Amino acid sequence: MSFNLVFVYGTLKRNQPNHNLLMNKENGAAKLINTGTTRQKYPLVIGSRYNIPYLLPAPGNGEHVQGEVYEVDNKMLGVLDILECHPEYYERKIDKIILQDSEEEIDCWIYLLFRYKPHMMELPFLKAYFSEGDPEKKYVAKYSREVIGKEYWSDVKIMESPSK
Repeated sequence: MSFNLVFVYGTLKRNQPNHNLLMNKENGAAKLINTGTTRQKYPLVIGSRYNIPYLLPAPGNGEHVQGEVYEVDNKMLGVLDILECHPEYYERKIDKIILQDSEEEIDCWIYLLFRYKPHMMELPFLKAYFSEGDPEKKYVAKYSREVIGKEYWSDVKIMESPSK
């Protein structure tokens, strides 16, 4: 069986709203390896009308982002891709993560928001995400959203126009 290392920095972390996806055995296997931080600095922001955490692919800006590293099987990776709407919304790529305990540098999958709108770089940059941290920025889970589907994507992402 093939396993993948995934770095989660937002709603998939322990005690966060989507963590149950990682713990549900029906979705596949997932095991917490360690906590860690991104080797590079990245902007971690909260955006959209649903207060979603986004990691923007602008290395050198922002903070060394804190998160958790999970070992997941291919089935779980597929579930995470569905949650993150990879590759249409977030895009998954390999990046360097530094493990907290050993300071070992490892390669992990990480989800980033490419083709983001310029105003995203004007939002406050966070070092760590917590869904309950700011009452004004409380995360709205998918099942609680007014708009089901992709309409809110345009809040944060430059949408490509369909080919003619």
